[in-house]
Amino acid sequence: MAGSHPRRLLLLAHGDFPERAKTAIGLLRYGTDPVVAVVDPDQPAGSTVDAAVPDLPAVPFVRSVDAAPPADVAVVGVAPIGGKLSAPLRAAVLAAIDAGCDVWAGLHDQLSDDPTIAARADAAGVRLWDVRTPPVEPQVATGEPHPGDGRVVLTVGSDCSTGKMTATMALRDAALAAGIDVGVVATGQTGVMITGEGVVVDRVIADFAAGAVEAVVASATAAHELVLVEGQGSIIHPAYSGVTLALLHGARPDALVLSHSADRAHIRGYPSVPIPPLDSLIELYEAVAAPVHPAEVVAGVLNTQGLRTDAADAAVGKMASTTGVPVTDPVRSDPSAIIDALR
Repeated sequence: MAGSHPRRLLLLAHGDFPERAKTAIGLLRYGTDPVVAVVDPDQPAGSTVDAAVPDLPAVPFVRSVDAAPPADVAVVGVAPIGGKLSAPLRAAVLAAIDAGCDVWAGLHDQLSDDPTIAARADAAGVRLWDVRTPPVEPQVATGEPHPGDGRVVLTVGSDCSTGKMTATMALRDAALAAGIDVGVVATGQTGVMITGEGVVVDRVIADFAAGAVEAVVASATAAHELVLVEGQGSIIHPAYSGVTLALLHGARPDALVLSHSADRAHIRGYPSVPIPPLDSLIELYEAVAAPVHPAEVVAGVLNTQGLRTDAADAAVGKMASTTGVPVTDPVRSDPSAIIDALR
């Protein structure tokens, strides 16, 4: 549904910008549709999103849907733990429907399963897009080699929300600029909204998750020289490691890119689970990949948001020294520095 022609987007981020608004931030940074405003009543009146995240465009915050400029699509722009639709967001969705907007959401709570939302949308003649809807025909992974010659590169993380989707999109842009025929396999709700295709793997039944990934990656290898697969979660995450493993074995990557957040010492929300030294984490990822399809970590991406430039540069240098691979912050710096490693 996304990506066919420009539509004016209204992003709903009630009280969660920027901490939980990764969908909103992803669309602001890499989406092709214009964003008219971000709804967040907790933000100062008259402020713009670049005041909160400096590399974003100066899109205004508004306090309600009614106060926003006209839009074609309202997007639930947050990714809360558990994917629940909060009461304020539900009210905003209903207000957006009343304003004539289609609504996109990447939550586990499906808009179409809410009788009031579904009936209101039907009456208003607007469309609901539940981005996390799983494939219609589930399949178990075959384990067979991909049919095409495209080189598959998967981003993997030390934790959730370290910047895997951001890195994937930044590397896509750098590869295009280098004249490489590159495709992206989106595996999360934000990536699917940006590219208009893919599979939200954490919604797929566990038995079929690797198979769903295998199918979309296989198609991409036949169409592109380089295939960048958006990673999810972390192999050490107490809750989400299963999604990471399904991606690692379903995608059968030829190479891995490790994503880390400079300020992260333990799994976010799990203070008793420390993030191990990154060289040890690399060994773990490579060991888990090896029985199905060997893949080495060939580069790293570091999220240095919140650090001063000198501290960010030092953190990037430290990660490169620890891991022994080229590292960059793909938002602060030109990610073309690690493109050669992906080839």
